[in-house]
Amino acid sequence: MKKIHKILLAPFILFLLLFLGGCGQAKKVNVYQKVKQSRTMIWGTRADTRLFGYMDIKSSKIIGFEIDMAKAVTKQMLGKDAVAKFVQTTPKTRIPLLKNRNINAIWATMTITPERKKQVDFARPYIGAGASLLVPNNSKIKDVHQLNNKKVLAVKGTTAVADIKKVAPKAKVLEYDDYGQSFSALKAGQGVALTTDNCLLAGIASENPGFHLIGKNYTNQPYGIAVDKGQAELRDHINKALLALKKNGTYHRLLVKWFDGIPGFNIKEAEVL
Repeated sequence: MKKIHKILLAPFILFLLLFLGGCGQAKKVNVYQKVKQSRTMIWGTRADTRLFGYMDIKSSKIIGFEIDMAKAVTKQMLGKDAVAKFVQTTPKTRIPLLKNRNINAIWATMTITPERKKQVDFARPYIGAGASLLVPNNSKIKDVHQLNNKKVLAVKGTTAVADIKKVAPKAKVLEYDDYGQSFSALKAGQGVALTTDNCLLAGIASENPGFHLIGKNYTNQPYGIAVDKGQAELRDHINKALLALKKNGTYHRLLVKWFDGIPGFNIKEAEVL
């Protein structure tokens, strides 16, 4: 009886192994060809980041520099009648959403890092950025090295969490889900400073005159657009579109539109294309 069972099971096991092997070798979707055919590009963006991507209460739409640039890249890449759609992401959700094909690319104040390059591929940098500090106007903190043994606020999943530990290893970092929560904590006195990229802090400071950026950036970490591994064609077409927007003046015009006159923001330093 046991011998019969083994004979009957053998074909089933062989079929299962072949089926599973075939699944693992399934051809990966070419995202560029897919968006080219649909003439629709789905971007993962922020909705809580002033100047870059945030929810406009009046229109109930996400607006900002990255949103305008994403629309321009979409039309440059796919044609004037192409449509850019936006899905709200956070630092924790953006890569999973990309891997699950919920979005075609990430355009969400994402710092280019060696660790992230293991999971995604980046297009060329589109804006210069570096970690800085935001403090109340009456703060005695003048330099990042003063943060040892102090509570510092940051957003989960951002590079600032690790960066601050490199320059102030004894700082106690309190992590929040988004910038709205972290800034509310700063206003409530739950920490002495909020740390993240200077570009993001400039957006917060522009609407909150009781706070300002201090010191020089303590990192140099430009932002990039992320695509999934194996999507070189999409990445290359995004790069081509970015360079075209630089050449025709759209890139500079949008930088001026969103950042001109913002305290602590230098457009010349930010313009990296």
